[in-house]
Amino acid sequence: MDKRYFFERNLLALSRKNPVLCSRLSAAETTLNRYKFLESRSGEVIPAWVDNAGGAHPLHSLVDPQREGDRLLAAGNNEGFIIILGLGGAYAAAAALGQKNTRQVLVIDYDLNGMAELLCSKEYIGVFSDSRFQLLVDAPAELIEGYILDSYQPILSGGIRTLPLRTRTVFSTAEFSAAAAAVEAAINAVSADYSVQAWFGTRWFSNIIRNILRAENAESPLPPIREAIITAAGPSLDSQLPEIKAERQKKYLIATDTSLPALLSAGMEPDAVVSIDCQHISYYHFMEGLPEIPLFLDLASPPLVASFSAHPRFFSGGHPLTRFVSLHWRPLPAIDTAGANVTYAALSLAEYLGAARAQIYGADFSYPLGRTYARGTYIHGYFDQRQNRLQSLEARYSAFLYRSPLEKQQKDPENWYYETGSLKRYRQGLEEKIRSMAKAGKTIIPAAGLGAPIEITLPEKPPFNASASAAPVLRLFSGGAKTMSGGEFLKEYRNRIAALPRMDKNPAAYQESLGEEDGPLFSTLLPAAAAIKRRHKELDTGELLERVRAYYLEELDRL
Repeated sequence: MDKRYFFERNLLALSRKNPVLCSRLSAAETTLNRYKFLESRSGEVIPAWVDNAGGAHPLHSLVDPQREGDRLLAAGNNEGFIIILGLGGAYAAAAALGQKNTRQVLVIDYDLNGMAELLCSKEYIGVFSDSRFQLLVDAPAELIEGYILDSYQPILSGGIRTLPLRTRTVFSTAEFSAAAAAVEAAINAVSADYSVQAWFGTRWFSNIIRNILRAENAESPLPPIREAIITAAGPSLDSQLPEIKAERQKKYLIATDTSLPALLSAGMEPDAVVSIDCQHISYYHFMEGLPEIPLFLDLASPPLVASFSAHPRFFSGGHPLTRFVSLHWRPLPAIDTAGANVTYAALSLAEYLGAARAQIYGADFSYPLGRTYARGTYIHGYFDQRQNRLQSLEARYSAFLYRSPLEKQQKDPENWYYETGSLKRYRQGLEEKIRSMAKAGKTIIPAAGLGAPIEITLPEKPPFNASASAAPVLRLFSGGAKTMSGGEFLKEYRNRIAALPRMDKNPAAYQESLGEEDGPLFSTLLPAAAAIKRRHKELDTGELLERVRAYYLEELDRL
């Protein structure tokens, strides 16, 4: 059959969800002979990669490629998210899509011209038309990682699995190695996020719905700022306090909640405090009192913490319900909390307020010389009050320090620090945030401290001139107008949750059936689902989501 016939039909099937790739393929060259096409004993077309010497290397079995694809998938554990390195004849992709539990199939391949040749050889309409299929061609590593972060939902997909089409990957080793590294990085990030959801998913929900009633109060807008100082609570803050006092003039001082008591004990009152932790232990950061300054809170923060301020300023972090609230009830300022720590959130707040320059102090992201926090922070008083003859103060500090696996790092003969996996991820997240802000023309200066160095390479800039420099985006921190009262919104939200159809089909088909109206509503259930799954591993997806629905309705009715 004519190659053009196959090519146009395949592009038409692919264009429904990937028009950009179709446009690129339309301009590709199909006569470079990247592939030869053979016929298997069972009658299927087998692409064979042509090496530099002209040798042809079949990508699939020359006997029965469909059976080979089925065997390849049968070796797994019914993972719902399948990543295939290399398209070939799409026999592995078709086998994956044929499995009942498959929610997403992502194929990554390289060489646009070679891909165009493949689409001239046979029909791919079956896989291209499936809503669960996605194809990335010549995608950079960051795009691959971003796609997986946006698409992979462990609570719905279950496990994730990578299948290399080995003959194909051998002939583009560098490209596929970079893709595999991007996949691994994305999986690690999703796993870390999912583990947090598993611990705090229900608490986030409980906090959010209670804070909505407080968040409906209007607050005066905050003007933009030019320069900011951000204080974290690492041990280095002790020696940096004099420098902060000297640098403080005409700069907006943003304290993380953990560092607030350390600043107050040193006689410094910050201009603002940021808190994002959903745990009630955040209460201890404010035991020394909260001055009459703005308290910025993620909507998922504990209501008890919000009660310390007469006018808390809520923002929308990364929880799907806070985004839903902003979309359907009252627009809240959106602050980037992807770094999962309060120092990152404080820097994001400075960015939102328009700061062109920010200095960061006390950001150790480690335990220098075995010390955990700066003097004056909550942990010292907390342990001091709880020491007894059976558990001394030293024993409590040691238990806190060694609660996670530690890795000792030597800075020089006299200075060392302990680092944990979580603290390392927090530091790397902040480094990436600083790099992205630097690309936007912002100057971010982390003060050198005792702990893990914040390693960034920033473009050289001329000396900062506050009078001549202006923030490129000037925003007022203020919530928008409400569409209804907080109580009315909660009742409407409760009724919409109750009206969601029961999941009795594949998760991908179920989400697709919800459409744009109820899809975002359904996503608000997923963090709590991770928490309930941690306690009830025996539940299948449908039973789990019904358990989550019952929990949400019970909490909303109680409120």
